[in-house]
Amino acid sequence: MSPKPATTATLRANQTLEAGLPPDDGADFDNAHRGFIATVPNGKIIDDHGRVFWDMSAFDFETGAAPCPDTVNPSLWRQARLNAIHGLFEVTPGLYQVRGFDLSNITFIEGDTGYIVVDPLISAQTAAAALKLLRAHRGDKPVTAVIYTHSHVDHYGGVRGVISEADIAAGMRIIAPEGFLEAAVSENVLAGNVMNRRATYMYGAMLSRSPTGHVDAGLGKTVSMGDVALVPPTESVSKTGTRLLVDGVEIVFQVTPDTEAPAEMNFLFPKFRALCMAENCSCLLHNIYTPRGAQVRDAKAWSHYINEAIELFADQTDVLFASHHWPRWGGDQVVAFLKKQRDLYKYIHDQTLRLANHGLTPSEIAEQLALPPSLAAEWYTRGYYGTLNHNAKAVYQRYLGWFDGNPANLHKLPPVEAGRRYVDLAGGAEALLDKAREAFDAGDYRWVAEVVNHLVFADPGNEPARQLQADALEQMGYQAESGPWRAFYLTGAQELRYQRPAATQPRQAGGNQLRALPADRLLDSLSVRLNGEKAGAEDFTFDLHFIDTGETFGISVENAVLHHGSPSAAPTIVNLTRGSLVELVLGETDVDTALGDGRVHAIGEVAPFRRLLSLLDRFDFWFEIVAP
Repeated sequence: MSPKPATTATLRANQTLEAGLPPDDGADFDNAHRGFIATVPNGKIIDDHGRVFWDMSAFDFETGAAPCPDTVNPSLWRQARLNAIHGLFEVTPGLYQVRGFDLSNITFIEGDTGYIVVDPLISAQTAAAALKLLRAHRGDKPVTAVIYTHSHVDHYGGVRGVISEADIAAGMRIIAPEGFLEAAVSENVLAGNVMNRRATYMYGAMLSRSPTGHVDAGLGKTVSMGDVALVPPTESVSKTGTRLLVDGVEIVFQVTPDTEAPAEMNFLFPKFRALCMAENCSCLLHNIYTPRGAQVRDAKAWSHYINEAIELFADQTDVLFASHHWPRWGGDQVVAFLKKQRDLYKYIHDQTLRLANHGLTPSEIAEQLALPPSLAAEWYTRGYYGTLNHNAKAVYQRYLGWFDGNPANLHKLPPVEAGRRYVDLAGGAEALLDKAREAFDAGDYRWVAEVVNHLVFADPGNEPARQLQADALEQMGYQAESGPWRAFYLTGAQELRYQRPAATQPRQAGGNQLRALPADRLLDSLSVRLNGEKAGAEDFTFDLHFIDTGETFGISVENAVLHHGSPSAAPTIVNLTRGSLVELVLGETDVDTALGDGRVHAIGEVAPFRRLLSLLDRFDFWFEIVAP
């Protein structure tokens, strides 16, 4: 079934929004083009085997003077056209960015002997292409250091595209904020399967690149599809004011924990009078809560650290650049931008709590909250990624949790059970659908989505319900200013219309990151895989020796909990590498095969090790979201 056109109600909604947008003086487009040097042909990154890892030509429909399609929010359309500008740019002499090669930017600083790399994208292939483009225009010099601004995968996942195993073995400097590894493991490994699945919705991974599909993620175009890795940092920055000399370039750091990421840092290059604001400042309203799922961020701390950056660095800054979007030049422009970004997050924080203290619930606050005129006048405060609606709910959740205080919501029925009762209450499936179709014809798509969702969960095989729900979500996507909201709505519509055949084996995510984890973090990640119901009253202990690191851990299961700690002196010792353990956990090999080829060697009975592996779940990436 092809996507459907915009309805009259959607056209009206988008026209109303367009009439209220700020005037456009073209400054953002000028800044996004400024310093352009070159790009790759057609914006494509392809390997020798023809595998495509990145393709900006898929978004050619956004370039030039193309008018906004009826099926795209006009404000999001403007952001999409800005994010379609790609290539290598000079920010200031000696400092360069490649933008539009991934969701994030990669930045290169010319040092005395080579290039310092800041935030090597998501995939090795896109990072390598960016470095190749830089070398073609600035010289074939080595990478001398890598800086991770923070702990999200689009800022470290492509590191193996810019450094080699030999670089790592030789002690390549990899600098990150204190707590980086713990935060990266927590966000991308412990909850990695569910986050990555939800990210397919948030970034429109399965949508066509078209006016009725994915047009932009707001923060960037979308995510690349190459190889992701995690190489732990060699140096941590723990204190604001830390100064490091990296390949002859002085860097002054500001540590900003619990802002856009649990571990994050801004930094100044005094030589270039250039300030990197990491992802604490972007050309939009960011997420205090990200719809893919993560810990709620501290909007108050976020605002505080932007203000601190003004106090620390503003009088030494001529250009501000960040991990996403385009830079800003001129001290006055930098300060004005920082102040309004600062006040954006504090306004949401303060006003949400003000209304909460009046007794309003999260949904009520989200419907009422609006920006003051001075903030609403800027393009860079608009909700292309985060929204006022879900960020207000996030602030409420951080302080007061998920419960809104109404006892009727304290122990609600789960979706399937509630769905069956709502369908009965409506007088049956057909009666519910009749009412929902009337609401659809009236353009009341939010209500359609809410009520038909009950029928889909009560009876996921009801095809008219699935199709009507898809139609409602589709129109909501066409109206959404937020790239992630659009992608969530349109992906939900697509999965309702086209059900995937059941997989014979679960498709698992995150193997490359698991293999890169230190031994204790790897074992920690196994704890969330232990099936408590299956473990039951199991009680056993053995020692696990990693021959690649020389570490030995005592492993025990008791009370349906997996523990690891100091060696236990148990009669069983299992010897293997971290990589071999990951292969066994993911089902890429089995114990008998690994014993036979020497990847695993056991002293004593191997039975406890077998029992542990049998109790570990394998997560299916393609779990359902819009149906039971």
